[in-house]
Amino acid sequence: MKSQRFFIITLAILLLLVLGLYLLRTPISLAIAERMIAQRLSANPLAELPDGLHVGVCGAGSPFPDDKRSGPCTLVIAGQRQFIFDLGSGTVRNLGKMGFSAGQIDAVFITHFHSDHIDGMGEFLLQRWVSASNQNPVPVYGPTGLETVVQGIIQAYKLDQGYRVAHHGEATMPPGGFGGVVKSFTPLAQGSLTLLKDADLEIAAFTVEHGPIHPAVGYRINYKGRSLLISGDTVKSAVVQAQARDVDLLLHEALSIPLTKLLEKAADKAGKAHLKKIFNDITNYHTTPEQAAEIARDAKVGALLLNHIAPPLPLPGMEAAFLGDAGNIYQGKIRVGVDGDFVSMPVNSKQIVFSKRF
Repeated sequence: MKSQRFFIITLAILLLLVLGLYLLRTPISLAIAERMIAQRLSANPLAELPDGLHVGVCGAGSPFPDDKRSGPCTLVIAGQRQFIFDLGSGTVRNLGKMGFSAGQIDAVFITHFHSDHIDGMGEFLLQRWVSASNQNPVPVYGPTGLETVVQGIIQAYKLDQGYRVAHHGEATMPPGGFGGVVKSFTPLAQGSLTLLKDADLEIAAFTVEHGPIHPAVGYRINYKGRSLLISGDTVKSAVVQAQARDVDLLLHEALSIPLTKLLEKAADKAGKAHLKKIFNDITNYHTTPEQAAEIARDAKVGALLLNHIAPPLPLPGMEAAFLGDAGNIYQGKIRVGVDGDFVSMPVNSKQIVFSKRF
């Protein structure tokens, strides 16, 4: 009887606790949310990182709709400086999910002007200004044609800029802080063109093959002995391989021809001739995972991170089909990128540490 009574009393107490938590769920949730918001607003994400070169995937996708991969976007942190390479849709939101802010970005670099690489630019330029009351627009580097893109987006957001200033005031929204300062360059036919250089950091651009899109470039980033190469969109290229020689991390685009052929076949069956042609066309100006692995092997890179993943991989097990024989070609670390991937390369080390920010 005593044990039965103890059980009943214990159960009653537990039920009362559950009921109390249920009745207080709103104030409890608000208290937790308040603490989370305070922590987020006061956090300094760079403080937790060792000095080094760090890479955050704020967009690993392509123009295809993809639940796991937004438009192309790469955050590069070199010491205390933060850069963005390409501004695909989802850039600002994914930066926030990773714990970083558009307001702290020092410069932007664009590989080419396909829409999926620039369709997040308007939101980014606005949020960089709004989120930190920046007084100066962000430098935007890119090949010839950049001014048309940046000025067009600034014009499209001109009304919104005025609304923000009128609503919040010039002290909060400095009128001159919105937009981007165009830093266009003519890519070299051979070799690389240095765009930024100081004692610790060098960022250089080189021409890649993505015809009929001209110009199109990739970038190499060197920081205190650590290195990263971003291929941009390209076919398999001897230039990319040469520029990637001995880099710690190769971030290379990848398209699976067998999986894309499945889309082409499905479009044909559905009577969608225009889609069938598009799916066929896109196979001739990208790099396959196996080809990217060949570049990684021959350039002797430390690790290979694939991005601009096409087509999407909606089902478990599709990554193996996407990679094909890549794992047998390149014996180092290969990862099929998803949004939130993060790679750290501390200085004075050979470490290449993969993690997730969300």
